[in-house]
Parts: sequence; structure tokens; C-alpha cells
Amino acid sequence: MTLRQSFIVFAIAAPVTILLASLKWPSILWALIIVLPVVILGVIDLIQTRHTVRRLYPFLGRFRYMLEAVRPEIQQYFVESDTSGSPVPREFRSLVYQRAKGDRDTRPFGTIFDVNRAGYEWVNHSMDPKHANDMHPRVRFGGSECEQPYLASPLNISAMSFGSLSQNAILALNRGAKMGGFAHNTGEGSLSPYHLEPGGDIIWQIGTGYFGCRLESGGFDPELFKTNARRDAVKMIEIKLSQGAKPGHGGILPAAKLTEEIAKIRNVPMGKDVISPPAHTAFSTPTGLLEFVRELRVLSGGKPVGFKLCIGQREQFLGICKAMLATGIKPDFITVDGGEGGTGAAPTEMTNSVGTPLRDALIFVDRALRGSNLRDEIRIIASGKMFSAFHILRALALGADTVNSARGMMMALGCIQARSCNTDHCPTGIATQDPARTRGLVVSDKATRVANFHRETVANLTELMAAAGLEDLSELEPRHINRRVQGTEVKTYAELYPPIAPGSLLDDDQRPDDWQQHWQLASADRW
Repeated sequence: MTLRQSFIVFAIAAPVTILLASLKWPSILWALIIVLPVVILGVIDLIQTRHTVRRLYPFLGRFRYMLEAVRPEIQQYFVESDTSGSPVPREFRSLVYQRAKGDRDTRPFGTIFDVNRAGYEWVNHSMDPKHANDMHPRVRFGGSECEQPYLASPLNISAMSFGSLSQNAILALNRGAKMGGFAHNTGEGSLSPYHLEPGGDIIWQIGTGYFGCRLESGGFDPELFKTNARRDAVKMIEIKLSQGAKPGHGGILPAAKLTEEIAKIRNVPMGKDVISPPAHTAFSTPTGLLEFVRELRVLSGGKPVGFKLCIGQREQFLGICKAMLATGIKPDFITVDGGEGGTGAAPTEMTNSVGTPLRDALIFVDRALRGSNLRDEIRIIASGKMFSAFHILRALALGADTVNSARGMMMALGCIQARSCNTDHCPTGIATQDPARTRGLVVSDKATRVANFHRETVANLTELMAAAGLEDLSELEPRHINRRVQGTEVKTYAELYPPIAPGSLLDDDQRPDDWQQHWQLASADRW
């Protein structure tokens, strides 16, 4: 024991001795009950070797860890403002909660946003506003090769697997989708009984692990896929190439959240993290991807088939465009996930520093398809931070046909942004497999909240469109959204992202200079 440690022990023991000497029985007993645990903890701290702070400051050093443990809650409830919270500010969390519960969602006394800051955005209204008559607009999915097209809502539930979310969360989401007439993406964790039981429309996502259509060896099983894809509840099929939270990494379900039921559904062994490979084994080139799209469309009985990706190297997406032109095979839709996407478990560097943000990616994909004369039959889904009608309106103006929301729907379920999704200790029973926690999530109540949030948000979307003088979602364009660049400089998204002439990528003379290099590097036969 060092001199400093000896002094600290003496400093603790001396007042205890004096205190005990001045007391009489039974006061001594009560003093021992209070003081003795402190002395024992202090000695334990002195002899342990893992934590320097506790070793140098026995007992008192423990308060540092206690405060650190509650720091997120203190930050969220007492420090952050309505607009400074991250990843989702309180302003938007409150909006979701209010609409989900059916509470008043209006705001008194004007906006709390700084309208003069760089980055502030707004939509221009019209002097000839329209009447918002259609509160349930629909978008048709399915190109010329699709035999069973699907009419989708402009707002749907983004990909979240059973396993990442609890069974009650999945049941509530799907029941809410059934009540509200919108779609629920399964995530790559496969179709589970909880996706199918309520009867809501399903978008079945096929990831690199091929869960739900997987051979024991880990490869793709066409017959098992056919059986599940032809279920009435399955309306569309989505091939996941990458996701915004961890592009190029594959999915992760921590072993702590793996139950025997999940292992059976996914056909994986117990006791290990369930890790989807970074890349598919069913194809390895852009042309192979499109051939896989065609195969799934046939096996599913002609349902819409598309793929989801986070944009990385631009020439690789342009390679897919070249493959479409060469083969004549087109996906029915492309889901664009932003690099800011959320997930239950992702490496920090992947979350913070990999993948193109949604707005830039969305503009690029829309421009690439238009410049290749491929846009007409292909729908684009934007997947990112969607909490308000303006978020949806902006995405539609930038090139999307519909949007998916994950965190917005989780908050409609009651998520409080505790950010413990990867620990199996979710305090609201959403992102956990702990029965004691999931029991608190009442399916009937939360399903109604999900349906409420969807209904009110879509209704506000139609009102925003009407205020802008528009009658249909397809009329939204980049010119409708304004962004303050800096100071008094304001530009529309049409000015920030110059439009591309239809078919211009196919002509060497018309191709824009900033597209030349990427187009030349693109290949249909390799990534």
C-alpha cells in the first residue's frame, strides 16, 4: 500500500473511530450499519486494480461512475434544448408522441427554429393553394414485368427485424400497418409469425444471410423463398445490398438477443452473434443482381422486386444502370438508405463516417436513372430520418416516390431514445428480447398509436402539398424546397443540384463533366 493510500485509509478510519467512541449502544450499532459498508467499499476500491479512479479515490471515486451512468438521462431531460438533441431533437420526438397519442400537435407563439441560420429549409407556398381532398394518396409499384403491382402509402415502416425488435413491437407495428393501410418492412431477419399474424401488408427483405429462404449451408434456397414469397401478406420483395448505419458490413444480431425462437426462424445456431456476410453469394456483379431480381420476381408470382442500398462509390451504382440497359431487366423499386441511418448495433466508425447522406444519395440516384432513361418504371423509396410531413415532402421533392421511417415508428411505439438497443436492456420493451421488459409493451395500445402517427403525418403531408399549390405527390420537384446556404444566400435544391437532361448519360457529347469519370469507370460486369 502506498503512502497516499495509507493516508486515505487513515482519513476514513479516524473519524469512524472517533464517532464510535463518542456513541453509546445501540447508537454504535446504527453507526456501524451506516459506516461499515462505506469502509468495506473503500478497502475494496484500494485493493482492486481495474479502475484507477477508484484506486486513487476509494469510495468517492464511485460517484464518478454513478454520474456517468445517468449522464444520458440528465442530458436529455435537463440540458438539451428542444432543437439540440441528437440523434433526434425533442421537437420531433414530441411531435411523434403527440400524433401517436392523438394529442394536440400545434405549436404556439411561432417557430423555435432559427430561420436565419445556415441550413434552414422551407417550402414555398402558392398564391393559388389547393384543397387537400385525398388524405390517403397512393403510389403504384410495379413495372411492365410485374404481374401483381402494389399501391403503397407515401409513408411506410422501414426495415426492422424480429430479433432486433421484440415480438410485441413487431406485432404492434404490423397491426398498426393493417389498421392504417400501409406497409411493414420485415428487415433482413426473415418473416416471423409476428409479422404475419396481424395481417398487415409486408415488404419482405432478403439480406446476405438469406434468412427465411436459407439453405443450411447459408446459401439461397429458391423453393423456400417461393413458398414464403407467395403468401398473400407479402406485397413486395426487397434485396438488401447495404444499409446506411453500417454499409459494407452486414447485419448483426448480438448473441445476448438471440433466442431459440429467433434461431429457428433464421435457421442459425444458438450462442453466437448472428452476422450476415457483407456481400451476397447469389450474385457478384451488377448483371448478376438484375438476374437475381428477375428470378425473385418469377418465383414470387410476379410481385414487385427491388433492392436497397446506401450509396458509396458512384460508379458502382452507374454499373447497375449500365446492366439495366444491357439486359433490359429493371427492378420495380430502389430503396435509398442514408449514411445517417439508425440501427441497434453498428461499429462506431461505420455509423459516423461511412456512406453517403440521404439527401445527396437521393438526388444522385434520381439523376442517374433520369440520365439513363430508366426512371419511368422504377420507383424510389427514401429511407432515413422521417418524423414530420416536411421531412417526407422534402424527400419526395428530391426524387423519392415514397419514404420509409424506422425511428419515427419506434417512437410511435413509445421509444424514448435511451440508445440501449444493442444491450437487450431497452427500457420500453421495443428493442429487447427480455420477457420482463416486452411485457410492458401493450400491443393493442401501441398499434393504435402507430396508425395514428401515420394517419396524421400523411394528412399533414397532403395539406403541405395543397399549400404549395400542388394536387399530386408526383408534382413535387427540387425547386419547391429552399435552403439558406449562408447569410442572405438562399437557393432551391434545383439550384444546388443542377438537373440532368433525360438520356444525357448515354451520349458522350451531352454527358455532364462531373459525371464523365464515374460513367467511364462503371461496368455491368464488375462492381
